[in-house]
Amino acid sequence: MKFYIRYSFFVPLSFVKEVMNIKHYLDSTYLKTPEQAGLSVAENKKVVQKYIQEAIDERFKLIMIRPDMVKLAKQMITNSNSVVTVGTVIGFHEGTESLQDKLAEANQAIEDGADDLDYVCNYEAFKRGEIDLVKNEILEGTKLGLSHHKIVKWIIEVAALNANQIIQLSTLIKNVVMANFKEDYYGSVFVKSSTGFYTTPNGLPNGTQVSDIIMMLENASPLSIKAAGGVRTYEEAIEMICFGVKRIGTSTAKSIANGETTTIDY
Repeated sequence: MKFYIRYSFFVPLSFVKEVMNIKHYLDSTYLKTPEQAGLSVAENKKVVQKYIQEAIDERFKLIMIRPDMVKLAKQMITNSNSVVTVGTVIGFHEGTESLQDKLAEANQAIEDGADDLDYVCNYEAFKRGEIDLVKNEILEGTKLGLSHHKIVKWIIEVAALNANQIIQLSTLIKNVVMANFKEDYYGSVFVKSSTGFYTTPNGLPNGTQVSDIIMMLENASPLSIKAAGGVRTYEEAIEMICFGVKRIGTSTAKSIANGETTTIDY
């Protein structure tokens, strides 16, 4: 029997399986453009609709789609009297847009009905040592989301960072939030591992690794953690949750929930 240690508690894996509904942790995700999917605009929209309907039918925590599809998702969910929430990405996928552009995109997503805002942190600026720029975008982006009662997530793109950078950027996000917002808001701010779209050299993993998640958990707490990309089985998802992950982003949520194995990266 496997056991996981988290905050000095022993959690039997069999017990977790019995008492937990994994669907409450799954952010079902489809973020491809028509060009990336090799589809027409109309064909890609049908794929998005399929993902939205599946999230409604399966009662996943959230459907994560691109900003231009937020209105469609909100309408379908409302028409179905569903409690599924809607998330979207801001500054996707490289995170290099200006703060002004990111805030404009986030404002539009809020107006369209998004519940979660997943910002791509400007990790390249962070790597160049432009710390004030990164601090300011975290502050202003978080402030905008929380002021509208939204969940805010900061994607740090772990595959683009070394271990020290993962630790430092997770800590920076935590410090900005703790210095500027009341404790009541900490649970509404996440550090998220990956976009799933970063191109790694030599075919190296571009999503979540257990070692990355452990570093994020240790250095971003008391903020929450979302693991995105790299979780391909039910067992891996349970393992992440036992470590302390609060959300899992995946394009194969139904397969994972059904205990199937997928080879898709995100």
